[in-house]
Amino acid sequence: MAQALRPNTAGSFFATDGKSHPLQDTLMVATLVLGVLAFATSFFGGLHLLTSWAGLLGILTGMYGQWVSETTRQRTGLILGLGASGVGFMIGMAHGGLFGGLIG
Repeated sequence: MAQALRPNTAGSFFATDGKSHPLQDTLMVATLVLGVLAFATSFFGGLHLLTSWAGLLGILTGMYGQWVSETTRQRTGLILGLGASGVGFMIGMAHGGLFGGLIG
């Protein structure tokens, strides 16, 4: 009856190991914030510098976060942030890019 003493977290999509992961959680939140920023500002062509840089930083942060992530909850948040960052980055690049108008 050992299973009666342990909660069943294997069936939960957002199962955690019960430990604290401050670095991974910080990377997840940063990726989500940068992704939302990049996606939201991609609707305005004049903000292409902010959009493309936020998208690029979100992609880099999310890639490192995926490398060090330990729980499904972290990976899910990172994938959502990476997707939004990627879309924002690509639209920002189409509107002028990382240095559009500043160099050349």
